[in-house]
Amino acid sequence: MVHNPVGHRDLEIDEYAARQQRVRQRMVSQTLDVLLVSDPANLYYLTGYNAWSFYTAQILVLPLEGAPLLYMRQMDAHGAHRTAICMDESNIHGYPEQIVHRPDIHPGDWIAKHLRDLGFGRNLRVGFEGDAHYFSVRMFMALSAMLPEWQLQESRELVNWVRLVKSPYEIELMRAAGKVCSTVMRTALQALDPGRPQNEVAAEIMAAQARGVDGIAGDYASIVPMIPTGEGADTPHLTWTDGPLPADSPISIELAGVHRRYHAPMARTAVIGKPSSELEQVAAATIEGLESAFSLVRPGVTVHEVTDRFTKVITAAGFDKESRLGYSIGVGFPPDWGERTVSFRAGEHTELQENMTFHLIAGMWLDGYGFEVSEPIRVTATGLEFFADVPRELTTINTRSTPHVHRTTAQIPNIPLGLAG
Repeated sequence: MVHNPVGHRDLEIDEYAARQQRVRQRMVSQTLDVLLVSDPANLYYLTGYNAWSFYTAQILVLPLEGAPLLYMRQMDAHGAHRTAICMDESNIHGYPEQIVHRPDIHPGDWIAKHLRDLGFGRNLRVGFEGDAHYFSVRMFMALSAMLPEWQLQESRELVNWVRLVKSPYEIELMRAAGKVCSTVMRTALQALDPGRPQNEVAAEIMAAQARGVDGIAGDYASIVPMIPTGEGADTPHLTWTDGPLPADSPISIELAGVHRRYHAPMARTAVIGKPSSELEQVAAATIEGLESAFSLVRPGVTVHEVTDRFTKVITAAGFDKESRLGYSIGVGFPPDWGERTVSFRAGEHTELQENMTFHLIAGMWLDGYGFEVSEPIRVTATGLEFFADVPRELTTINTRSTPHVHRTTAQIPNIPLGLAG
């Protein structure tokens, strides 16, 4: 083991050991002997490993009994001990640099041979993350060909579901991310001036994300700032251009505060000038619906019931929403900050539990305009906790005839953080 620069070393060792144990318990329920983990968020969750190395093959081999093994390219394995917790250096293995990005050989070939040499070449039930972004078809083919004794089976987001209920240690990291989120969103809203290039706003957002707040270091987000603007506000997941910010049209902003890979996302919508009556109507209905949904959040309630509460409010106002209302959040690595487990939508009956954390996002994308508002939340014993404190409203910004001048004083007020129930 090596020094952990973040501190609280003993606490973190216990935390990661407990996570691995919970995963092993779930492996038993799925009758797995070994689990292969390639999602970088899951690698981080189980070991603490944190580097921008996921664009090449890397995989954690977690046996039901015995020490986990971590495989990655040689140059990354050399430094993995600097962040990986509960990993003995002797169990971190680097495949040769000469086989990176080669058409005739794949790192999976080398990894499979190494595992066979260690005694894994026998009849084993082995789970793999079939829907993980970085578990490639070539890796699957290499393992299948080199270890035909294995019974490979889809693990169905096994680790992700273990991550769903957060430990007290994780909740503190989520709270820290929420504080960063609040500051970053205020920075974004204060950066809006008519005619200002969108990319300049994005630059201020990303600088604030990296900077963090006093005593809380920022981190890079799994998703870049999304700024659907003007008529483009009717479409989710647009980023930015160098085009000027319009007046009297919606500007939706979705971003996240991040601390030590834990994400607290948020969306808000603003208008420089005067919003249309149509936008004001959809904003009012959406906010009312979201706040009605919040009032139902507590342990034992299903995500279907929460979604239905929102739906009834917006339907009464003459609107409908086909996309989901929210999803679970926590650790995130590109290209997504969602955990790929619980989604808030009709027909999904997962019951809420204390210390589940979610991004409830009411995105209303209509013809030629749109409105987004969202909150990162925690389910408490009696209700919910908001991680961020930016007012939940359609923000209107007075137009100015003078050129843009960066404002350093906060003009977006705070709202009380904490529990609701």
